[in-house]
Formats: sequence, C-alpha cells, structure tokens
Amino acid sequence: MRVIVTVIEKITSEAHIDIPDGLNQSAIKQHILDRYNTGEMSTDMNIFQVDFESISARIVKEYSSTKSA
Repeated sequence: MRVIVTVIEKITSEAHIDIPDGLNQSAIKQHILDRYNTGEMSTDMNIFQVDFESISARIVKEYSSTKSA
C-alpha cells in the first residue's frame, strides 16, 4: 500500500539586522522589505519556532503492470 502523507507546519524565522538611525516607520518597513526582497536577509534568518498545523494521509491505488508473454 502506498500512502501520501502531507504535513503542514508554520515556520517562524527571526533575523537580527542593523537599521540606520533616524528613519521613520515607513522608511523602516521599506528598508526591511528591500533587504528581504533582494535576498540579503535570507542568510540572516534563523528558524525560531515551528508550529505543527496539520497532518493528513491519502491512500494511493497502485496498478501492477505485469503482462503475460
């Protein structure tokens, strides 16, 4: 029997980054988004927490392809 198991988890990552002083809230958001979108922040990301969401299984019918000669 073949079963496909699907596990859904929510992963929370945390990055500690330096942001220039004197930026307003909008500029801070933009700075963080820019770092994330360019991939600069992905190397700083550490998995902080993993929350289990759900698990499900589905039975798959296997078809035998044996032919008589």
